[in-house]
Amino acid sequence: MIKVSEIAKKKVLELMGDDGFNLAEDFVRVGVKSGGCSGLSYELTFDKEKKEDDTLFEDNNVKIIVDKKSFLYLIGTTLEYSGGLNGTGFVFNNPNAQRTCGCGESFSL
Repeated sequence: MIKVSEIAKKKVLELMGDDGFNLAEDFVRVGVKSGGCSGLSYELTFDKEKKEDDTLFEDNNVKIIVDKKSFLYLIGTTLEYSGGLNGTGFVFNNPNAQRTCGCGESFSL
């Protein structure tokens, strides 16, 4: 399961609205791809359709879809949002990551 912090939910609502998506009907797609300085990097997009190999989670009234390949890397992850001095953006608090890069956008297991 993927959790969504209250601050991340507010930012998701704002960004989805700006991009013409509806939180009640559309999804936040979270995935993992090869790349980044630690080997794997996170992807976060909005999507209007759930594919056959997607797993659906809902936390804090946010619908999240994850493809089958990314699912195992993301179990137990919390999506957070940081607006601090070290940068602004979504942060993945992933208990499975054994190493992360300084920017927090990539990780390795």
